[in-house]
This record gives sequence, C-alpha cells and structure tokens, in this order.
Amino acid sequence: MRSQVTVSWSESSSYRFDLEEVQPMPHEQARVWLDEQFTELECEPIRLSGKVLTADKALAVAQGAGEQRFRDAEHREWALAYARAVSAALAKPVVRVDLATMSVGY
Repeated sequence: MRSQVTVSWSESSSYRFDLEEVQPMPHEQARVWLDEQFTELECEPIRLSGKVLTADKALAVAQGAGEQRFRDAEHREWALAYARAVSAALAKPVVRVDLATMSVGY
C-alpha cells in the first residue's frame, strides 16, 4: 500500500514524502508531536470557535513552519517527522496538505 504525505503551497511548490521505508510513528506520539509543534510555532486556531481538529493542526503547523522547512535539506529531518506525524495522527496512508486552499485531502 502506498504511504505518502504531500505538502503544497502552489502547483509549482509541492513537497512529497514517501513513507514506505520509514518507521511508522505511533498514533499517540504523533498527536503529541503535532501539539508540541502547534504550540512551539505559536499557531492560531483556524476555526472561529477555537476548536482545533487534527487536520487543522496539520495545516497550521505546516503554515507556521513555512515552506523553507519542507524545501531545504537542512530541515529534512523535521519535514519527515511532520509527514510521519500527520500520516499517523490522521490514520491515513495518503495525505495531501494544501496550504493554497487551506485543505487536507486523503
């Protein structure tokens, strides 16, 4: 089964992480990692109600981290941890985080 996470800012600015050969992150660890990054990057809730869904965290963390963390080789370890966490927290083998439309697709 295919396992990958794609994070995109535009059609020409997209980063795909193949997770086939990577150790899966346990679900609870993934949720904690996203929570920590959400706080560390000082992300704001997307919804006016203040409720933060896991998909919203995936969007907010990617946006807060910025494209550079996904593009530059020096941040590769962080980007791969992000991809592992998003895949595990959402329990989906294929995830597309689209920052242009602020949507998460499976």
